[in-house]
Amino acid sequence: MELRSLSVRATLRHEQPLGDINRFPTPRKLAGYTGLCPRVYQSGERDLRGPLAKQGPRYLRWALVEAATHACTAPIYRDRYQQTKARIGKQRGAKVAQIDLARRLAEAIWHMLTRNQPFAPKGATDPLAA
Repeated sequence: MELRSLSVRATLRHEQPLGDINRFPTPRKLAGYTGLCPRVYQSGERDLRGPLAKQGPRYLRWALVEAATHACTAPIYRDRYQQTKARIGKQRGAKVAQIDLARRLAEAIWHMLTRNQPFAPKGATDPLAA
């Protein structure tokens, strides 16, 4: 397993906020555990989305956002970041795009830990290209 961000590595190694990765059946469950997903209020036909849930370990959430901040400049993630930022708009676009990228990194971590493989971003030919 190879993670390039020191903060993510330190958080995963020393804090061990995830516990057993097998308790998360899907990557979306892990992303929800990190608190990087919006709150959902549903009743009947009504479906409202609120601010971030911020549930789960705060140091893990911090490390993922920190890693996403640095990943925004990487060529592999730059296009997705720029597209999300432009879609949301000038006022909130950059922060929302970073959170989206942090959520994607959480899903990548789930795949790494469940498959016991090194980090390989989508489209990369070399598994350690990120």
